[in-house]
Amino acid sequence: MEDKKKDLTIYDLAQELNVSPSTVSRALNNHNSIGSKTKEAVQKLAKKRGYRPNVLASSLRAKRSNTIGVMVSWINRPFISSLIAGVEAEARQAGYHVIISQSSDDTECELENLKALYDSRISALVVSMAMQTTNYQNFDLFTDNDIPVVFVDRIPRLKGVHQVQINNFKAAYTATEHLIEQGCQRIAHFGGARHQVIYEDRRMGYLAALKNNGLEVDEQLIKEAESLSAEEGFRLIASVMDSNNPPDGVFCANDSAAVSVIQYAKKNGIRVPEDLAVIGFNNDPVCEIIDPALSSIHHPAVEMGKQAVEQALALLNGESTEEDDPRLILDTHLVVRASSNRSVAAD
Repeated sequence: MEDKKKDLTIYDLAQELNVSPSTVSRALNNHNSIGSKTKEAVQKLAKKRGYRPNVLASSLRAKRSNTIGVMVSWINRPFISSLIAGVEAEARQAGYHVIISQSSDDTECELENLKALYDSRISALVVSMAMQTTNYQNFDLFTDNDIPVVFVDRIPRLKGVHQVQINNFKAAYTATEHLIEQGCQRIAHFGGARHQVIYEDRRMGYLAALKNNGLEVDEQLIKEAESLSAEEGFRLIASVMDSNNPPDGVFCANDSAAVSVIQYAKKNGIRVPEDLAVIGFNNDPVCEIIDPALSSIHHPAVEMGKQAVEQALALLNGESTEEDDPRLILDTHLVVRASSNRSVAAD
């Protein structure tokens, strides 16, 4: 029996023309943001390949599905699971269901899952981007079709996008200054990919705290990791402690790496916080389990999830306008525990 011929989609056309699916969509709809040459190329190929728009799917998509899509990096990370809890609580209260998808910090996986969410006819999208994502056009498919997109935590370097975040610069400054107040003179910083706004802001806050307190910036103590996992935390702390002039303090841009720093120190006879003061970021539950307990920046993940849904629904219901500030910045604070508190350790 002959296999049923697969329907041609805008993704197929986009791949053949080496453009984004949203460009194909807009070209087929004669959108004025697309140049005449691109429109002509798209429409010519569509005709040649016998492309037929799925009118039924389009009409169904135009009808609200009462479903909010969530795209995150790793579902099993405490910050993300708390973020999802906030999303689900707010969505449920508003009468919406939630579809959750993870990118595993892989850009290609993220793109495939975004397509699946779009085809699921979601009403809005809440997204925390994959670590390596730099192509923000992948989200145009939603905005071009009037599907609100709200970015949380990991946000794109674009103006005017709707986002929920904290003041990462200020939080990192506070964390670094706390280590300085504890007597640290050589403070290492382990961060994520710098093209991600949150990690660059945390790095800049760290640098500003050093400079404003008269401490030298040693580039050998500033490390960047692909996913800032526990394994990478071990690798980074080993690299700086094996140097001729090791640090006496470490500020990690997440708690997973910070916990690895403490574990490395204990295995190698390094006293925490007397020899090496350590502070993390997110205030994950593990902070109170590890010994000594880990100091960290509290990250209001649940509230961020709730506010992201509230913002998405406001856009969906026409309650938010272009004049409204698309940025929502929530408060955070430092939680001091034994890993950095030298005044208590000295008693």
